[in-house]
Amino acid sequence: MTAAVVLAAGGASRYAGGGHKLLASFRGRPLLAWAVEHALAADIGPTLVVTGAVDIRGVLPLDVTVVPNPEWRRGMAASIRAGLDWAARAGHEDVVLGLGDQPLVPASAWRAVAASKSPIAVATFGGERRPPVRLSAEVWPLLPHEGDVGARSLMAARPELVAEVPCEGEAADVDTVEDLARWG
Repeated sequence: MTAAVVLAAGGASRYAGGGHKLLASFRGRPLLAWAVEHALAADIGPTLVVTGAVDIRGVLPLDVTVVPNPEWRRGMAASIRAGLDWAARAGHEDVVLGLGDQPLVPASAWRAVAASKSPIAVATFGGERRPPVRLSAEVWPLLPHEGDVGARSLMAARPELVAEVPCEGEAADVDTVEDLARWG
């Protein structure tokens, strides 16, 4: 059984706009709403959102599970670990991880990555590896436990476990006010 995990716990330190970037307006809605909507629409299993730096519950639909990460300051690895811990307790065999600040990754990309049977499957957009990433339970212990790193270091260390999945959409990552203006 698969779970979709949207990482939305970070402090948005590169975003100089007023408020938190995940709550900033993107095409008329909060930025985070887009990523969560696409994860839900993929219908690959339950969708959970890992939270931390800011209260985002007001922009989340009722049919997602909120997983608080009190250790969000320790970096993305801690947020991934919070999602994986929840998935393990719920009996999931794999997760598909995506980022809350990637509003243009469509549901089809989540589905394509989830359909892979490889222990690690990563979406490619125009040949570039970007989230979402499917991780089977067998590789969860190999992931970093600290730092602002995701699965990239594991993919570099164990390339034989990785399958690339060509996807449609745009992997734009909104980190700054300029990114928001460019893609919005």
